[in-house]
Amino acid sequence: MEAVDLARWQFGITTVYHFLFVPLSIGLAYLIAVMQTMYVVKKDDKYKAMAQFWGKIFLLNFAVGVVTGIMQEFQFGMNWADYSRFVGAVFGGPLAVEALVSFFLESTFLGIWIFGWDRLPKKVHLACIWLVAIAATLSALWILSANSFMQEPVGYEIVNGRAEMTDFFALLGNPQLWVEFPHVIFGALSTGALFVTGISAYQILRKRRTEMFKTSFAIGIVVALASSLLTAFAGHDQAQHLMSSQPMKMAASEALWETSGDSAPWTLVATIDPEKQENGFQIDIPYALSILAYNKLEGKVPGMLDLQKDYEEKYGPGDYIPPVRTTFWSFRIMVGAGMLMILLSFIGTVAVLRNKLDNYRRYLKWMTPAIALPFIANTSGWIMTEVGRQPWIVFGLQKTEDGVSPLVTPGMVATSLIGFTVVYGILAAVFIYLVVHTVRKDGSTEPTAEAAH
Repeated sequence: MEAVDLARWQFGITTVYHFLFVPLSIGLAYLIAVMQTMYVVKKDDKYKAMAQFWGKIFLLNFAVGVVTGIMQEFQFGMNWADYSRFVGAVFGGPLAVEALVSFFLESTFLGIWIFGWDRLPKKVHLACIWLVAIAATLSALWILSANSFMQEPVGYEIVNGRAEMTDFFALLGNPQLWVEFPHVIFGALSTGALFVTGISAYQILRKRRTEMFKTSFAIGIVVALASSLLTAFAGHDQAQHLMSSQPMKMAASEALWETSGDSAPWTLVATIDPEKQENGFQIDIPYALSILAYNKLEGKVPGMLDLQKDYEEKYGPGDYIPPVRTTFWSFRIMVGAGMLMILLSFIGTVAVLRNKLDNYRRYLKWMTPAIALPFIANTSGWIMTEVGRQPWIVFGLQKTEDGVSPLVTPGMVATSLIGFTVVYGILAAVFIYLVVHTVRKDGSTEPTAEAAH
């Protein structure tokens, strides 16, 4: 295996692993802020206990997220030196703001929130957790502004073979950013909400601090339903934007080799043969792809073979068709997980509104493994986004094979890949152990009167 292939594997592993923790941090921060707001408004110690319990898990997640983020930065400099040189003058600004402002604010106010219980006025202390949530959101905005440049470069010029920023506000106004950012944030809220409902369901079934966890479940399930629906709508906007920004990715996500007719069907499943550039068995839903792409029953969607010819004329000889099977199936996994999230959230919301959650014991059993659904959706969505852009690392400007470090050997990358994988495995084991320990110990212990007040 060549260095570029190993570097891509390392990038994929480190990015996917890091992104397991990022959306959970954002989602949990907002849920904890809502719980603490209810404590300040209602003056009910149950909400304080909830905020403190979920806050402990948030801190564990935040710590592991920071460590995995640092390791991700390391592999950028080691494996992708030419890419870093090419985009460094563009990415420097937003990434510096993210590190020095957003992450600094998030860390600072998180520290104040941790040690400020019963030391700060309630409203000041409440403001701290809201600022943590807002700072985490802004951090995501700056990171996504860099990723959006990779998908749809704007506000730059090429100087001496490097991209240099010419318009900072064009970078922030990138159309790709404003379809990608809402999708990520709503997905993060879904992640935090289903995490809360899954653990709450586990505790309710075991009759541990039932009143507190039923309230946690009620808050989480309403947020899960709203955010899952909003994620779907934001994803629809993102898919429509692909028609103008990256039509090849759209075609690959549908395994569409030939340009469709006036009404494009959506392929539910298919057997794909990339070598013959055709599909075997497939099940289509009439008109659905035209609706997805244009919000109407009619509308042609260009196929990969026609787009390949267009790209060759525009960018020169080469293979511009991404890995079709990966792009196709990752999209369907994301959609399937999202639909299950909406269905389960709807059932839970109905149960809560009818005040009959205790009668839904089988449903409560489903909700603990359902914690995995948003992580599956987030991961498969990012795989589709990044793999579907291939062969580009910066669309239309730099190919992935041209971004790898020229002096890094396959042995070097393989060694660091094994090392990262081992460290990530240890971190995962420690994180899971500490979360389970917190759920079992703190989740089954009533707060003392002193702690409550």
